[in-house]
Amino acid sequence: MLEKLKLLGYLVAIEHTIFSGMFILIALVVAGLQAHLGFVEGVQTLFLCALALLFARNFAMGFNRLADRKFDIKNERTKNRPSVDGRISLTTLRVFCVANALGFVGVSYAINALAFKLSLPFLAILAGYSYMKRFSYLAHLVLGVCLGLAPIAGVVAVLGTIPLWSLWLALGVAFWVAGFDLLYSLQDMEFDKQEGLYSVPAIFGAQTTLWVSRACHILAVLFWALFAKSAHLGGVAWLGVGVCLMILIYEQWLVLKDFRNIPKAFFVTNGYLGVVFLGFIVVDRGLAWI
Repeated sequence: MLEKLKLLGYLVAIEHTIFSGMFILIALVVAGLQAHLGFVEGVQTLFLCALALLFARNFAMGFNRLADRKFDIKNERTKNRPSVDGRISLTTLRVFCVANALGFVGVSYAINALAFKLSLPFLAILAGYSYMKRFSYLAHLVLGVCLGLAPIAGVVAVLGTIPLWSLWLALGVAFWVAGFDLLYSLQDMEFDKQEGLYSVPAIFGAQTTLWVSRACHILAVLFWALFAKSAHLGGVAWLGVGVCLMILIYEQWLVLKDFRNIPKAFFVTNGYLGVVFLGFIVVDRGLAWI
């Protein structure tokens, strides 16, 4: 059982929860101070949101591996995944998806009424992404929307509403994710062409993909600036937006220099971005609270 859990954790790349996890924390910090949450209530909300994020992401990744299994078998980059080589059975993967979906709905119910009402639509969006590349090159943006739901979920958990600033934050996440997913998909450009999949690299080529990715990252920074303005954040938060811009420029430079840098740009640079941005927001809100 322990070995199966390890394999499932590897399959869904559980450590990459940090990408969306940092932004749900940003939403919790800003919303928590606006709502004047007490310590105990804040810890309880944080715990429930962390559980919801874990269940939602596990469901999304597990479902994606189920839906894409026939492609993963053929792809040289993915043919050794546990869901393909037999280490994880289809039955186990299906049970894993159902269990995490039920867990997400249950935790959403425990958070508040709005979170519960949104839980099934959220799951539908997460599942729908897995089929987008079969008929639309907007799949990259849909993936961005999936991760952009994280800060929305965080603010719903605290405020029970969706303020404008949280939409700007979520849109920033959506275009940030779409931008780095475009870069990551360059690795499968030829495979996607062979299989008739609608990724941007397969349809429009590598150079166009690079330009679209840059445009997405510019939009991400602009939306995060709107988030800082709409949430009435201070100078430290604005400095954080500027640092995020520098990180994204570095990411784009890495890939432009050599496509072999894509894994480094994807896994390392993007992991730092969320942590760094959260740090600036925490300091900014801490100074405002003092």
